[in-house]
Amino acid sequence: MADYILETHDLGISFGGLKAAQNVNIRIKKNQIYGLIGPNGAGKTTIFNLLTGVYKPTTGTFYLNGEELKGLPQDKINHKGIARTFQNIRLFNNMTVVRNVMVGLHDQPEFKCTVLETLLRLPRHFKVEKAMRERAKELLRIFDLENERNQLACNLPYGKQRKLEIARALATNPKLLLLDEPAAGMNPHETEDLVKTIKFIRDHFDMTILLIEHDMKFVAGLCDEITVLNFGTVLAEGDTKTALNDPEVIKAYIGG
Repeated sequence: MADYILETHDLGISFGGLKAAQNVNIRIKKNQIYGLIGPNGAGKTTIFNLLTGVYKPTTGTFYLNGEELKGLPQDKINHKGIARTFQNIRLFNNMTVVRNVMVGLHDQPEFKCTVLETLLRLPRHFKVEKAMRERAKELLRIFDLENERNQLACNLPYGKQRKLEIARALATNPKLLLLDEPAAGMNPHETEDLVKTIKFIRDHFDMTILLIEHDMKFVAGLCDEITVLNFGTVLAEGDTKTALNDPEVIKAYIGG
């Protein structure tokens, strides 16, 4: 288990009589870019919701760096080192770009203030505020968003909103970053730029990344390994090229 940053053991969940996911076993090595793919309704986002505490598994369990996280609430799982973005972008639209990233920094130990320091606006409050803003600007610089830092998040183009959501997730200092369809809605130029950005995140932050994506060209050019889901179960797994060429995978995507 120590060789894998994420390991799931027979992970599954049922809603009433519907098995949305069952017996899902995934093992991801540190620094991998790993893909979770499958047709619509295959259970991909359900797995993300299990890994982040939105849902509690009805069967199986999962581990981050060998530590079992099953049953923990969302905030505890985030503190342990799992952060995510969403299929439908969830930003604080009426806050500035830089403030969106600063929200992700609030729980980091180096940016903690006591209630008294904040209420009385003591010197440490302003010192921490300044440090948070500088750190947020560093993250925005990676995504070429520093010049837009004082704009409202809702005024950013779609592709830049996607990048801002990733920057905010990185602000929580995760060990494992979950990206739910990061290329959705992007044009080819934005998608190509995103591939470079994700690789940079992996290398610069010593990050492990698990992503859901429907763009097979994007997956093939980015992911080291993949797991393919269909109807909530694992259809294929392993090396990306081999798994994508599995006859059962092709059948699931284009029909019998």
